[in-house]
Amino acid sequence: MVFMIKNKELVVRPLIKDDANKLVKWLSDPVILQFYEGRDNPFDLKKVHQVFYTQNDQTSRCIIEWEGQAIGYIQYYPLDDDEKRTYGLNEEKGVYYGLDQFIGEEQYQNKGIGTTLIQTMIQFLINEKNVDRIVMDPQVENARALACYEKCGFVKQKLLVKHEWHEGEYRDCWFIMYTA
Repeated sequence: MVFMIKNKELVVRPLIKDDANKLVKWLSDPVILQFYEGRDNPFDLKKVHQVFYTQNDQTSRCIIEWEGQAIGYIQYYPLDDDEKRTYGLNEEKGVYYGLDQFIGEEQYQNKGIGTTLIQTMIQFLINEKNVDRIVMDPQVENARALACYEKCGFVKQKLLVKHEWHEGEYRDCWFIMYTA
C-alpha cells in the first residue's frame, strides 16, 4: 500500500497513469540522465510504461510535488536477498529499504527541496514501514546528491567498484546507509 506523504509544500503521492508524459519529459533530459539511467538511455512513452507501470514487485513508485507542481520521481522498496548480498548485509537482521529519486524540473533543483524530500522519506519509512536502515548507491561523481544524502544522515559504508553499467561503462558507486 502506498501512502500520500506530506510535509509543508512537499507531497509524495502514488504514480498514476497520467504521470507517464512527465516521466518521458524528465527521463529524456540529458541533465537528469547524467546520473539516472544514462544519457544514452532516454525514455519514450513505451519504455516508461514498461519500466514504471507493468512491474509486479514491492516497489512503491511515486511523484514528488512541490507547492502542487509535479517536479520529480521517487521510489522506495524493501531490499531483496540479492541486494542484501551485494551490499554485504545478508547476515544482518532488520528491515532494509532502498530509495531512488530525482528532481526532474530544473527550476526546482538546488533549492533544498531534495533535503526536505529525503528527510521526509526517512521519517516516513521509519514511522510507517518500521525500517531499521535505508540504503542508496549513488555514483561517486554525483557530488550534489551525495552532499544532500550526507546532510540528511546517510553515511558512506563502502565503495562499490564498477557497480553500475552507465553510458557504456561500469561506474563506481558509494554504498550509503541511514540507520534509524
